[in-house]
Amino acid sequence: QVHLVESGGGLVQPGGSLTLSCAASGSIFRVVAMGWYRQAPGKQRELVATVNAGGGTNYADSVKGRFTISRLNAMNTVSLQMNSLKPEDTDVYYCNGRIYSTATSWDDFWGQGTQVTVSS
Repeated sequence: QVHLVESGGGLVQPGGSLTLSCAASGSIFRVVAMGWYRQAPGKQRELVATVNAGGGTNYADSVKGRFTISRLNAMNTVSLQMNSLKPEDTDVYYCNGRIYSTATSWDDFWGQGTQVTVSS
């Protein structure tokens, strides 16, 4: 089994910064990609940013230039640096990992979610 543990959410004023971290542990054979998604109540979960094993990144248009995703520790840990935060960034943020548990078996794993609230 693979577990993803997130940290770093909280309350911040508009224009402020937060850093989210996510660590993957357990039966990890190979990490294909890790990333962050967010979801507001009653809405679909949406992509925020991803980074693959080759270092390639992908960002939602709404966060480009403000958020930076980075991988650490041979891809088992990713961080999301969020700058110039806006009230519309308020959501529950979920860490995702597309991970092979064995040489042939992969799955999408999710963290428990961390609340980010941007408010004055």
